[in-house]
Amino acid sequence: MRAAVVVFPGSNCDTDVVTGLQTVLGIAVDRLWHKQTHFDAAYDLVVLPGGFSYGDYLRCGAIAAHSPIMAEVKRHAERGGYLLGICNGFQILTEAGLLPGGLRGNAGLQFICRDVALQVANRNSPFTCALPNADLTLPIAHHDGNYLIDDDGLKRLQDQDQIALTYTTPVNGSVANIAGVLSANKRVLGLMPHPERAVDQAVGNTDGREIFLSLQTTIGA
Repeated sequence: MRAAVVVFPGSNCDTDVVTGLQTVLGIAVDRLWHKQTHFDAAYDLVVLPGGFSYGDYLRCGAIAAHSPIMAEVKRHAERGGYLLGICNGFQILTEAGLLPGGLRGNAGLQFICRDVALQVANRNSPFTCALPNADLTLPIAHHDGNYLIDDDGLKRLQDQDQIALTYTTPVNGSVANIAGVLSANKRVLGLMPHPERAVDQAVGNTDGREIFLSLQTTIGA
């Protein structure tokens, strides 16, 4: 399994993702700078990490969605590569049109930083196939994690089983308490919680490991 993490100006969780993948899967992980126009097609997984790309000017993720590397990220997804967007990465995926819906300011317009309980809505995707039957607990840290989609879009997500994770109780105003969304082919996942911050018992939580282990189960070593 080969993985890479894209770094944008303002990314601040890229090292967390690299360390998490290395710790859980024992694989080497490359960093890709946002100005690159091409990268190795042999990567199985590309990750867009959390942070504040381009200072969150305009809308969160709106500028990063037009970075030079994003054309190659789209090609990666089109050829069936796995793509994971975490927090700001999720925002970038929606702004780039790689996932439906969008993210806006939290209900109450407050930054939320705490552990949240999550229900796994889909255990049949490459990202969730190894998740336990019990609910997960993962940390969140966002101001603009309020997932928005119209009624027709929500019905499509439900009909196509594209909702990956939901908050067990309302957290930020998200439609249907959605915390994570899959692409129609289930190879792209965007989620607001941070699995890379919950992979080591030293921080008291290892629930995030299962998302990375699910990918390893799907892709192989």
